[in-house]
Amino acid sequence: MKEYEFVKVELSSMRRRPKENYQEIIHQYAKQCWRLVQIFAPSIDGYGAAAYFEIIFERDA
Repeated sequence: MKEYEFVKVELSSMRRRPKENYQEIIHQYAKQCWRLVQIFAPSIDGYGAAAYFEIIFERDA
């Protein structure tokens, strides 16, 4: 059985850059035995660009 963790990373409204260091988030989760599954941008704002993305991790439950 697996368990999943979803980490939402907001993007700045003007330049569409992550507000957090996503690489550091991935390293922190890897140290806790989480495996990166996917980075997914589900939301689209008024300009047709993503407003945030989610980093999806999994590990054995």
